[in-house]
Amino acid sequence: MMNERRNFLKGVLASSSLMIAQKLFSSDYLIESSKSSFDANMKNSYVTPNAMKGMPIHATFLDEISWDIPHQNWGVKDWDKDFSAMKKIGINTVVMIRSGLGKWVVAPFESITKSEDVYYPSVDLVEMFLSLADKHGLAFFFGMYDSGKYWIEGAFQKEIDLNMALIDEVWSKYGHHKSFQGWYLSQEISRRTKNMSKIYAQVGKHAKEVSGNLTTLVSPYIHGVKTDQVMAGGDKALSVKEHEEEWDEILSNVQGAVDILAFQDGQVDYHELYDYLVVNKKLADRYNMKCWTNIESFDRDMPIRFLPIKWEKLLLKLEIARKAGMEDAITFEFSHFMSPNSTYLQAGYLYERYREHFKL
Repeated sequence: MMNERRNFLKGVLASSSLMIAQKLFSSDYLIESSKSSFDANMKNSYVTPNAMKGMPIHATFLDEISWDIPHQNWGVKDWDKDFSAMKKIGINTVVMIRSGLGKWVVAPFESITKSEDVYYPSVDLVEMFLSLADKHGLAFFFGMYDSGKYWIEGAFQKEIDLNMALIDEVWSKYGHHKSFQGWYLSQEISRRTKNMSKIYAQVGKHAKEVSGNLTTLVSPYIHGVKTDQVMAGGDKALSVKEHEEEWDEILSNVQGAVDILAFQDGQVDYHELYDYLVVNKKLADRYNMKCWTNIESFDRDMPIRFLPIKWEKLLLKLEIARKAGMEDAITFEFSHFMSPNSTYLQAGYLYERYREHFKL
């Protein structure tokens, strides 16, 4: 009886082994090619027939004087590693979002420290960023100082004077860097602060005069359904027509001071974005500006502020930007929300999805 049972089990195992062997060594399951076959099949099987192309991102902000996202406390080696990761996916421009906000500054600027109540910085981040940009062959744009008070209180001339003095100092100290290629006018505005165009105009023109006409960039926001004011119920979103009318007035006041217009794309809903971007492009063309889109790589739809965006949402916005005729894309911002080095684990996966899509 025992022998019969052993013989039966041997027969079952032998039969199973034969079936497994036949399966493994069939043309579809050859061990030598199983991994490559799987990879090839997967690359094709999960892409839908109407898949979006999207447009690539070539620039990112550097957010080191943060307003509403946490610091990663990186040193030179960490930033060096991140600049390398940027370069691998085709980013060619880094824009320091601001050189200071209120009491915090990124370098010991005499023009700021002598007149403003600020904390003396422990490192010179401008020199670090410029040196790394030189090393990795990236263009660097310097972001202005945001007092956080003068332009909000209506003391526009004080904000202008501070930044014009800062421009003189910065160009004298750092202008020798090959990577120093432009300026970012960092005060973010929408319809509620359209008198800020006075700052854009005077500061932008001064920066160009001092530096031999280097490029100037602004990144205002659309006063849409996802702005803080509208979501809090204290205001209403601008229609596309209202947006066009108000920004036609604002841009007419800054012509000659601004070279690149890069509206933030996150304050309107996805189904509305195309119409706003088309208007942005029309306005930029009217005033001889390049039209970029500021692709937000963080998610405004989540209850937590802020997490890396879902890949499908980012791709949808990249596709809308492509169809609307945007000339290029900058993101806010790579190091927190798209980088494999980010403290947000999701950011590394977003980086991989982006690389897969654009075959990088």
